[in-house]
Amino acid sequence: MAVASQLSTADAAWRSAPEHTLIGTHPTIAKLRALMERVAATDTTVLLTGESGSGKEIVAREIHALSRRSMRNFVPVNCAAIPNELMESEMFGHQRGAFTGAALPRHGLFSLADRGTIFLDEISEMPLQLQAKLLRVLEDGLVRAVGSDRAIRVDVRIIAATNADLVTAVKRGRFREDLFYRLQVVPVVVPPLRERRSDIPMLVDFFLERNRDRFDGQWSITREAMVHLWSYDWPGNVRELENLIERLIILSDGPMIDVSLLPENLRKGHCGLAEARMTAEIGEGGVDLNALVRELEGRMISQALKRAAGNKQAAARLLGLKRTTFSAKLRRCGVIASGSGD
Repeated sequence: MAVASQLSTADAAWRSAPEHTLIGTHPTIAKLRALMERVAATDTTVLLTGESGSGKEIVAREIHALSRRSMRNFVPVNCAAIPNELMESEMFGHQRGAFTGAALPRHGLFSLADRGTIFLDEISEMPLQLQAKLLRVLEDGLVRAVGSDRAIRVDVRIIAATNADLVTAVKRGRFREDLFYRLQVVPVVVPPLRERRSDIPMLVDFFLERNRDRFDGQWSITREAMVHLWSYDWPGNVRELENLIERLIILSDGPMIDVSLLPENLRKGHCGLAEARMTAEIGEGGVDLNALVRELEGRMISQALKRAAGNKQAAARLLGLKRTTFSAKLRRCGVIASGSGD
């Protein structure tokens, strides 16, 4: 089948491309990698949660690549991009004449993913009627094409992903509770970029290097500009950073990218999301106080370094800290000083 062949070729290209890997050394990424390896050794259903642009599809593909299914198809499905009236046919296939325009029979995406993995991105956007049929597939491995009176068995590993709060969706009747618990056999949280800021320099270097051949040049970024990148909250996460680096390369007149090229909100150190979280009340799910304290500490260190023009001793004085204490916090938070002054 032509589509299946294209999917296999795409899988091979993805596995051989170094940019399609989870980049970072932050402890949250190390824990995520360890969990991915354990999950990949099984056929367990996985629910990935995380903000848009945080890398959920990369995590899903790596789980597939590490699994025994790695030589079979990885079939990505964006549930939000398929019209509701066509989704059942796309997922499960249809028989000839099943509906107007169905001139030929067609295999669905679950059939293409047989003995492989299907990745259901934005699962929260799946209509309730189809959620019931997905639950059936999870329970007995049977799919029924539209217009067919016969179900066929498929061996498919399901990885679902969402940036929505499915618990709230269940409470509001927009998502089936039984499907939610069936998907969440192993919940995997992909952290936002602002919670692993120490990985930002590594990601920046990676994106600069990756664009070297594409734009026929080599670029680097000043320490002062890096401090601004570190301080920003990145609501679009890694995808936003990747797109910004490409823009900076295009706009730069030379090999060095400095603060003057950064968007205004980055130059002014705007971090609205973090500020909003600092003033937010404790919700039903509670709050990670330690994480908030670490984030505030890192932001204050970064601001002190900016005000002191990178002079660590002056920045320490602004914060009322000893030089050695400041240096220890600097290393722990992963802040990049804008200069080498002491």
